[in-house]
Amino acid sequence: MEYKRLMQRGKRLAFFLRHDKGYPFDAHGWREVSDLMTNHGYTMEELTEIVATNNKQRYEFSEDKSRIRSRQGHSVHVDVELEEKMPPNTLYHGTAKTVLDSIMEKGIIKGNRLYVHLSSTKETATNVGKRHGEPVVLVIDAKKMVEDGYRFFLSRNGVWLTDYVDSKYIKL
Repeated sequence: MEYKRLMQRGKRLAFFLRHDKGYPFDAHGWREVSDLMTNHGYTMEELTEIVATNNKQRYEFSEDKSRIRSRQGHSVHVDVELEEKMPPNTLYHGTAKTVLDSIMEKGIIKGNRLYVHLSSTKETATNVGKRHGEPVVLVIDAKKMVEDGYRFFLSRNGVWLTDYVDSKYIKL
């Protein structure tokens, strides 16, 4: 499939799997593949290619490929079966320079998502930040957060998740 079209269809799929408040997701965030094919014009070949080529490995099929879900990033309330994990001592958050003052005042909030997303590498955080403008990478003292009682989860595609990051744990 043409790269540009695949990217557009992948972005639309992100909405259908993470934010579609009109769809009756099951408890674990699965959506029927047949719904995407019948009601939204996807083909199985297209869905398979999007899942296989997504550079962030955002999506996964059920074992029998009858259902599909996003691994994290939801604004709809679902349980994607995250495991609580001990994070590395330091994590990173990529953002835009334009929101830096707000973050340093209020911390990193999850907004309409279920969790704050953190990266284990500066490179990944930089790439995330670039999507929002001039990138800034924030260094998160995850070790201190754990000591203070914060919980962390690791998604199946390597994104660290937590409820909130107070600005006292953030360094530039």
